[in-house]
Amino acid sequence: MATYRSRNALAGPLTPDRLTAVDLPRTSLGRRGYRPDEVDALLHRLAYELNERTRQLDHALAENDRIKRALRSWQADMRKAV
Repeated sequence: MATYRSRNALAGPLTPDRLTAVDLPRTSLGRRGYRPDEVDALLHRLAYELNERTRQLDHALAENDRIKRALRSWQADMRKAV
């Protein structure tokens, strides 16, 4: 899998922990820009979604390995039977 490269706060591999640890700079006037609580809520949601996708991918990869092992075992049994 390719790694997104950037010079911003999220440079490097994107993980749920890195998302929740991001501290975006605040505006100098405090009036302009994004609301910090909304940005934090979005980062937490993104971390949750990324964690869920990672869990699903890990499950799919484990199932794929299980099926491959079962197929190899079956093929070995078929060779012995012949």
